[in-house]
Parts: sequence; C-alpha cells; structure tokens
Amino acid sequence: MSNSKQILFYFGHPAQFLFAKNTIRLLKEKGCKTHLLIKTKEVLENLIISEGFDYENILNEGRKDSSIGMLAGLLKRDFRILQYVRKYNIDLMIGTDPALSHVGKLMGIPVITVLEDDCDVIPKLVKLTYPYTSHIFAPTVCRVGEKYQHKKISYEGYMKLAYLHPSYFTPDVSKKPESKKPYILIRLAKLTAHHDDNIKGIDFSLIDQIIEMTEKKYQIFINSEESLPDKYEKFKLSIDPKDMHHVLNFAELFISDSQSMTVEAAMLGVPSIRYSDFIGKISVIEELEHKYDLTVSVKPPDIKSLVDQIDFFLNKKDLKQIFQDRRKKMLSEKVDVTELLTNLIISYPELP
Repeated sequence: MSNSKQILFYFGHPAQFLFAKNTIRLLKEKGCKTHLLIKTKEVLENLIISEGFDYENILNEGRKDSSIGMLAGLLKRDFRILQYVRKYNIDLMIGTDPALSHVGKLMGIPVITVLEDDCDVIPKLVKLTYPYTSHIFAPTVCRVGEKYQHKKISYEGYMKLAYLHPSYFTPDVSKKPESKKPYILIRLAKLTAHHDDNIKGIDFSLIDQIIEMTEKKYQIFINSEESLPDKYEKFKLSIDPKDMHHVLNFAELFISDSQSMTVEAAMLGVPSIRYSDFIGKISVIEELEHKYDLTVSVKPPDIKSLVDQIDFFLNKKDLKQIFQDRRKKMLSEKVDVTELLTNLIISYPELP
C-alpha cells in the first residue's frame, strides 16, 4: 500500500484517542487519509475538538451501563461502522472496540486491535473481538492467550507512553491548580466497565480518613467519574480535562482506584498508590510496580496498609526525585510507541 492509504480509527474512550493522537498527526504528515469515528464518552469529543481533528460521532446517544445496554450499543456500532466503511475505501481499521473486528471480518478489511489489558481480565471483550481481528497490538508483558498468540504484535512499551513519553508531552507549570501548599490528587473511577464486576475501590469514609491525615500539610484535590457529595465541594478538582496530565505531573502523591491513571502516574514518575481489587491481575501494572518500583498497590479492605503507605511516602526524603530516576530507567528500556505504531501502519501489511 502507498502512503495515501485510508486509515479508520474508532475511539470509545478518551484514553484510546490519547494513545493514537500523535500517530494520527504523523500519518497526516505522511499523506495518509485518516477517518476518526467515536461514541459519546466523557470528555472524548472535547479532546478531539481541542486537537483540531475532523471526526464523526456514530453513537451520539451514548449507551447504558447494563448488559443489555452494552449489547445494544455494540450492535449499533456494528451497523454504523459498516455503513461508514461502505462509503469509503478503507484500507485498515485500528481501535479496541469489537465492532471493528466484526465489520473488518465481514468486509475483508484488516483490523489491528490495540489494548494492554490481559485476556483474563477482559474475557467478554476477548470473546467478541479476538476471533475476528487480524492482529493484536499489545505490550510484550500483556497476556493475549495461547490461542491468539499468533495474532499478537508485541512491543516493549505501554499504550500510555504514546502520549506521555517526553518526546510528546512537556509538563506545563501554568496548568497547575491554584494551591498554596503541595497537593495530593485523589482519583475515583466509576468501576462500571464490563470488566469491573464486584471490584472494590476507594469509598467516601476512606477519603475522609485520607483528608484528615494529610490536609494540614497538603492541599487535597479529588477527581471523580461520579458526582461527589456536597461536603467534598472544596476539594473538587475544577480544570479543563485536557490539562489533567499536567495536574497529575505536579502532584506530590497520587492515590486512586483507577488502573489507567495509575499507569499514567507511573509514565510521569509521580509517586502513586493504587487501592483496588485488580491487584495482581494486570501485567502492565505488575511490571511497573515490581520491575520499576513506579507504583505501590494495596488490596481492599486493608485500609491500615494504605494509610501506612501514604505516611511512608509523605515522610520519604527526595521521594519525587527517586521516582523520576526510576522513570528514566523505565524509559531507557522502552520503545517510542507512537513511532512504532506509525511505521506499522505505513508499512502494513508488512509486520515488524
């Protein structure tokens, strides 16, 4: 294929777009025609608009979090992506959504599924996607299952390095939230994804405890996917969503039950503590924790260990520098994921 190939990306989550945005820009520079399809999800549309990319929202109405709602949303995406590719001569489709693999199989269009969740963490997605996709672009450490190992394109890196690598992200101190004290950032995930069944995270009583033990020396900012009770109004982080990584970068400590933002903190070398039932289940975070010491995990309901870890970090001299040194080691052993993906797309169907 020439560089004038037609590439379709589908994004169902802000992190998926962030992963691909620098690749999209490079592809455009190299003469490729890119098509961006999305569904309504949190700040996804605003992020794409802020980057100046053209796109089409094929699921403007969003979807419900119930099993029936998820299935209905998938069927709609199947149909609407099918309608779209029939209008254009698409050469290659890229994304995480099962709908791409379904349409690709039906229309004979190759599909590269990109993700970094292990197959046993996302069994529903695996069943709906892996049998039909052409390739699975995933970190070396990520498990895709023996049955689909032949489809895997491995790389030494992480999806979030595609947008948080120093080649593509420069922290802007002017984006820091106003605070007279150093600040701690708490992130609460919604935990309603298909793989979040029976998963426990940070609750409000635990937040109260964290605030009580830290607010004398630190400003607390809370960022939540769910609405917060009025009593947390003064702690609520009010920023432009596209500035989140700048805010994260300058935090003294990041505490969360979000897997994604824990990885992002590690990419930036920000000390982080994850409080989640997912501990021990996600290879990417296990590597970041046990090989590079870039995050610490505590499993619910062990509140004492969480409190002890917070206390240890906040009393550790030169903590941020220690984590920056660990980050440098990690970066030295990982590839430029954006460059790798861009070259893969341009050279496809030749594989690295």
